Formats: sequence, structure tokens, C-alpha cells
Amino acid sequence: MSIVDGEKGVIYKIKNINANNEIKEFLFTLGCFEGEKISITKKLSSNLILNIKGGRYAIDKNLAYLIEIE
Repeated sequence: MSIVDGEKGVIYKIKNINANNEIKEFLFTLGCFEGEKISITKKLSSNLILNIKGGRYAIDKNLAYLIEIE
């Protein structure tokens, strides 16, 4: 399932990132990569606030759909 389908406050593990290398490299700079823990801090109408490695990042929902969690 995608991180967009997740619930606020639950810690998930990133299973896969379904994107091209450029997007994967960008997410990697945020600490977002396969095997890393991630949680949703807030859901807004067009984006999500994610907690990745203690940092809070606003991610557009179109980008968030590419992050697959387990």
C-alpha cells in the first residue's frame, strides 16, 4: 500500500519506491529509502507531512503515492 493510504501516527517501514532514479535520489537525500521507518504527522488536502529519521518533510501526494509501505 502507498503511504497516502496510511494512518497518522503509525510507524511504517518503506517497502519500495516506485520511481525513476532522479526521484529516488531526491527522496534518498531526505532519508527516505527502502527499509527506513516513516510515519505520517499530518494529512493535508494536497500533501502529507512525513516524519523521516526525526525530520519533518512536506511531500506532495503525487510523490507520496510512489512510496510503498508495509
